Amino acid sequence: MHRTISPSSGDDESEVRADGGVVSDGPTADAPTEPDRDATARLKAALDRRFGSDFMESSIFWLPPFLLMGLFVYGAVIWNLLISLTDYQRFENAPDYSDLDFEMYTRALADSGFIDAAVNTLILLLLFTAGTLMVGLLLAILIDRGIRFENSFRTIYLLPMSLSFVVTAQFWLWIYNYNNGIANSVIGTFGLGPVSWLGNQDIVLYAIIFALMWQFSGYAMVVYLAGLRAIPREHYEAAKVDGASTLKMYWRVIIPQLKGATISAAVVLMVFGMKAFDFLYSLTGGYRPPNGADILATKMVREAYANLNWAYGAAIAIVLFGMALGVIGPYLVYEYRRDNL
Repeated sequence: MHRTISPSSGDDESEVRADGGVVSDGPTADAPTEPDRDATARLKAALDRRFGSDFMESSIFWLPPFLLMGLFVYGAVIWNLLISLTDYQRFENAPDYSDLDFEMYTRALADSGFIDAAVNTLILLLLFTAGTLMVGLLLAILIDRGIRFENSFRTIYLLPMSLSFVVTAQFWLWIYNYNNGIANSVIGTFGLGPVSWLGNQDIVLYAIIFALMWQFSGYAMVVYLAGLRAIPREHYEAAKVDGASTLKMYWRVIIPQLKGATISAAVVLMVFGMKAFDFLYSLTGGYRPPNGADILATKMVREAYANLNWAYGAAIAIVLFGMALGVIGPYLVYEYRRDNL
């Protein structure tokens, strides 16, 4: 290419192209240097290898909701943690973040009410989850075996889950009514009762667990039914050829293949169990559930909004958050190892 040299003062010279453009040998002030371009390219390549080839290109879609979620969800969790490390009460002054300690957590461990609520929460989670899974599995097996009116039964079993906790609580208030409730009418035919289902602290928690099982057994049924329908029919036939009875076939061949469905349903049910505050609040119309039925969720709201102990309520909320992580965390690790995330 023909190039001309334009005259200039001093020793500096610049090359001029035939079309009048200037050929520069060095980087301009605005252009990135070669090391900067290499570092950017390496970073992009590393992100693409780790998260996919379209990670950076798709950031315009996932980055805004990611930032909003981080601010309003995880930012709120961090703020709640900071409040739990103060002694904030009422609305008299702003929280003092200059002197943070674990006094509220120490107070919780020394509070018999907190210990009782924590024990009740664990009992509710374990019995509610295990009982709902068993009922859901039995219903799924019955429907999978081709009973008559399958679609109608499936709709009837799943319908309670579509109801809110408020509606369910009102429904079971009528059933557990001491004077003319259905529960006491049924056991009365056997010469038993009447029983104060919600007034007896020895059985109130189990009465609430039974009501929650009724509401969510349909969900477990649908999860298990999907798992059963995914099992090849050849497995059933092979078990029958080997001479296995129906009970042994399900126990040794079919149910072990429902491990993934069991884990998924159990995690969801435990999360619902931790959110049972709505149900208990609707049973009593206040922050104080029946004696023997107080759980961490109800105690947290009562301390924060009834007693205005904001820091103590925040500490209980962090404990609940830790329990939720203890349930969801292992599940996420399990799914990650199976390459499902």
